[in-house]
Amino acid sequence: MTIHSFKLPALVARIGSHLPQWPHTVTLITGLNAAVMMRLLSPDSLLLLEGRSFLVEVSDTGGRVHFTFRSGLFRPLFNVAKTPDLSLRANLSAFLQLLTRQEDPDTLFFNRALSIEGDTELGLIVKNMLDAVEWPASMAGFIGKAE
Repeated sequence: MTIHSFKLPALVARIGSHLPQWPHTVTLITGLNAAVMMRLLSPDSLLLLEGRSFLVEVSDTGGRVHFTFRSGLFRPLFNVAKTPDLSLRANLSAFLQLLTRQEDPDTLFFNRALSIEGDTELGLIVKNMLDAVEWPASMAGFIGKAE
C-alpha cells in the first residue's frame, strides 16, 4: 500500500485543535510503550531519553501530544509548562509514511515535510531510533511490508 502525500483541509486542524487531546495522547503513549515492551526500541537509546520532554504535532489534524520518558516508560504530559526538549511536526500523511517506512526521517526533513526543533543531539538519537526499528513480520499487514 502506497501512502501519497496529502494535507487535510484547514477546517480539520481548526476543529481538531479545540478537541480534547488526551485520546490520541493515550494512543501514542500506548503504542510507544508497546514498542518498548516488544524491544523494538534500543534500550541504550531509551536511556538517553530519560526525563526529556517531547511534542508530536500533527499539523493538519490539530493534534498535539506532549510526553516524556521516565523510569523505563513513555508517560503523557497533560500540563505542559515549558518548551519541550524536542518537537516533531508534520502532516498526517508524513507520519504515516514514516510509520510504514515508505519514507525515512531524513527524506521527510529535507523535503520540509517533517519539522524537528529543539535539542539537536536528542533529535539525532530519536531519528536513529526510528531508523533502527525492525517491525516484526507479524505486523506486516498493519504496518505495510516488513523489512
